[in-house]
Amino acid sequence: MHLSDPVYLDHNATTPLAPEALEAMLPYLRGDFGNSSSPHRMGVDAARAIESARIDVADLVGCAPDRVVLTGGGTESIATAIAAGRRLQPGRRRFVHSAVEHPASSAPIRRYAEEDGLEARVVGVDANGLLERDEVLAAIDGDTALVSLLWGNNETGVVQPRELIVEIANACRAAGALLHLDAVQMAGKAVIDAEDLGADLLSISGHKFHGPKGTGALFVRDDERFAPLLMGGSHEGLRRAGTVNTAGVVGLGVAARMALDHLLDASAMAAMGARRDRLENALVERVPGTTVNGASAVRTPNTSNVSFSGVHGNALLTLLSERGVFVSTGSACGSSKRKPSPVLLAMGVDEELAGGSLRLSIARTTTDAEIERAIDVISSSVEQLRALAPSA
Repeated sequence: MHLSDPVYLDHNATTPLAPEALEAMLPYLRGDFGNSSSPHRMGVDAARAIESARIDVADLVGCAPDRVVLTGGGTESIATAIAAGRRLQPGRRRFVHSAVEHPASSAPIRRYAEEDGLEARVVGVDANGLLERDEVLAAIDGDTALVSLLWGNNETGVVQPRELIVEIANACRAAGALLHLDAVQMAGKAVIDAEDLGADLLSISGHKFHGPKGTGALFVRDDERFAPLLMGGSHEGLRRAGTVNTAGVVGLGVAARMALDHLLDASAMAAMGARRDRLENALVERVPGTTVNGASAVRTPNTSNVSFSGVHGNALLTLLSERGVFVSTGSACGSSKRKPSPVLLAMGVDEELAGGSLRLSIARTTTDAEIERAIDVISSSVEQLRALAPSA
């Protein structure tokens, strides 16, 4: 094993907390522990820190600060958005999502369908993971309560075209339906501009861009078309009850500011994309029977989903972990199921090939040396597994 120099390529699962974010959080974990709802000075100071962080989050999302609802993470943000569609439009019976959604979106929609007899309309994607435009638009009418779509895919990195998102937003508005965008994997990897996209609701998660776990935000376009999931207090303008996690939010704000700075640095973004391309191109060249899934689509610059014929993804993941290279076989939230990725299957990838896939996701902190080491270790590990099962 070479755990003395590990290579972490699972940043779509979580990222390391930025040292700057940690440093900013520490005072609020020590002496500055006041409740931001309290009227005394300690409470007022906490409230000011939260509002300052809200501005940084709004800048990253591309909206006014008062449109940002601070939450406990991406899953809560998504659940809140979907619940809003259910509560606001009880007479509408259809919820729409794609075949490549994160379970945080698809699972609550399926549950509502099972419990309330609602229709969960699943729209398909093409071989690159791009939404079937006509199918989505046909699902939006006067019976549609909410459309929830994953903007940047967590497994493949495939990004749904902005122009299609705007078209879907316009169709939802005309039909009186809500549009929610899961932008958890987009924050820090692409410019968002929530105000201009036209979505009613948009979710992000702090730990995906070097912020603390347990922090997130939900963009809410119009409070009149929103209903809170958590009730019982006046926090967040009556949109999310519960004492605000001051330290976490402060860290989220610092991480958001740093992520936006990185986004606006064209050379840094180009370098990230070049490292990702170097990684997947080298694997294709060195390892016969290697396929990059979604390669023909626009993708987030940090993500590569690679299938290796003749190997099982979980066996490869285990071997790589023993050798100090940390990757995943798909969504971290569904990794315990040990089945081929539903995302890849929806894209038409052969089930056996989908079962031999890895998700490789880098970050702005990933180095060229780590990329080269990953190439060597992954290539040799695939060869070793194939040698053990030559008939696979």
